[in-house]
Amino acid sequence: MSESNAGAGRELVERLHRRLDRIEDLLEPAAGPEERPSWRQPTEGEERWAVTVAILVAVGLQLLLPDRLTIHPRWLLPALDVTLLLALAAVHPHRRFDRSSILLRGLGLSLVAAISLANAWSAVELVRELLRGTGPDGALALLGTAGAVWATNVVAFALWYWEWDRGGPVARAQATKAYPDFLFPQMQQTGISAPDWKPYFGDYLYVAFTNATAFSPTDTMPLTTWAKLLMMVQTSVSLIIVLLVVSRAVGILQ
Repeated sequence: MSESNAGAGRELVERLHRRLDRIEDLLEPAAGPEERPSWRQPTEGEERWAVTVAILVAVGLQLLLPDRLTIHPRWLLPALDVTLLLALAAVHPHRRFDRSSILLRGLGLSLVAAISLANAWSAVELVRELLRGTGPDGALALLGTAGAVWATNVVAFALWYWEWDRGGPVARAQATKAYPDFLFPQMQQTGISAPDWKPYFGDYLYVAFTNATAFSPTDTMPLTTWAKLLMMVQTSVSLIIVLLVVSRAVGILQ
């Protein structure tokens, strides 16, 4: 009887263990593929019209600047911008950014660099004028010139953010990078945007504009070192222009 009781006890214990294992399996989530956030799902490529309009606006603002604030000949860099834009359209004559190559990447970055170089030159010359007390005598002329430099600065940095965040527009559409460089509100909370939401150029333009006006990030946070440094440079340029222009304009009005 003792052996029979011992065998029954062992069987009971084994049954209890099996039942506990089944309960644990039911409580644990089913094993499956790794859950990915919505912005890491591949989507259709971004349309190119918004970026094209922004580039043409930057070129137009550069052409409106006085000769003393531009690289001579003054048509050189704007012509280079338009040439690179046409080359991009010829190499990739599609409505959306849906494929990438070394040539396309190089042309895009060269275009942004040309716009940034032209505007950096204009910003340096403007600051030199303000520090020396030279330049336009009228407050409206001063504000118009400084406003063109400031607005081009916003577009240029928006293009940099757009080109570099998670590898650029094509890489974002294909969801090739695991971690973002900028954290948008739609990436932090579900239910406030479309399930396949991704930042487009307008979102980066907003980031550049708010950074240039608030002199700090607002609702979108930079996560990587390069993003923080780039936003710091943009903030510094905007702050210098605004402070010097306002002080000079007040002096002229008085």
